[in-house]
Amino acid sequence: MFLNAKEKKITQEYLDNGFIIRPVADKKALKLIHKDIIHFTEKILNLKCTIDYKEWLNRIHEKVPVEKLNEFRLEMISCINAKTDFRLRYFYLARHLLDTIVGNELAMQLRLNLSIQQPLDDSSLLPVHADTWSGDSPFEVVVWLPLVDCFGTKSMYIILPGKNKELNANFDNLAGSSSESLFQSIAQNVQWLEVPFGHVVLFNQGLPHGNRVNQEKETRWSLNCRFKGVFTPYGDKKLGEFFEPITLRAASRGGMTYEFPEVL
Repeated sequence: MFLNAKEKKITQEYLDNGFIIRPVADKKALKLIHKDIIHFTEKILNLKCTIDYKEWLNRIHEKVPVEKLNEFRLEMISCINAKTDFRLRYFYLARHLLDTIVGNELAMQLRLNLSIQQPLDDSSLLPVHADTWSGDSPFEVVVWLPLVDCFGTKSMYIILPGKNKELNANFDNLAGSSSESLFQSIAQNVQWLEVPFGHVVLFNQGLPHGNRVNQEKETRWSLNCRFKGVFTPYGDKKLGEFFEPITLRAASRGGMTYEFPEVL
């Protein structure tokens, strides 16, 4: 492959681990995203943030009761996706990694997702799963952005590629298991991601992943969005319905509109 040394290092790390963690490429874009998130919380809760921004998010469980959490989260998602430049800034955070891992002709998910996981809340769990099990394309990657420091059970876990091969080889015996039984069968082999604020994760959503009850004293906030090569195969989530092209190059645009001359 005609990759330079830096690209080869990133590629191998992603293939070996199924994920890669790096500082965001555009700190200004992250600052604006964080500022927007704080503004949306103030607007929805009709409160003014008077403490450190990150601490405000860490302690949001003091302002939002768990029974109101999903309603609050959906309002936040609506605000995020109504802001026209939010997705563009999100893309800038990880463009350097996407270029190497996915390619430079990309399709991006139309709507960003937000996860909020309060301490000891078992109503916001994402059981162990791989997105490909429910019809997603194996050519997709997820860009996962913490809005606070994420560590321990305040983060997410993923099973590494080598251990996933063992799981797949034995999957027929586990097919009828509950998600909890499945997790317990792989619990010793999962990798918990430690991601400080200011960093971004790209991970292979074809690998089993999820979260557990947040045993930390702080609330987890994270955004996620899927990217894939425009010309790679699609699963159930189609171009135009779930994805849109964002970086089509001139040769591709020209080729897609090319017409052969008429021959009489």
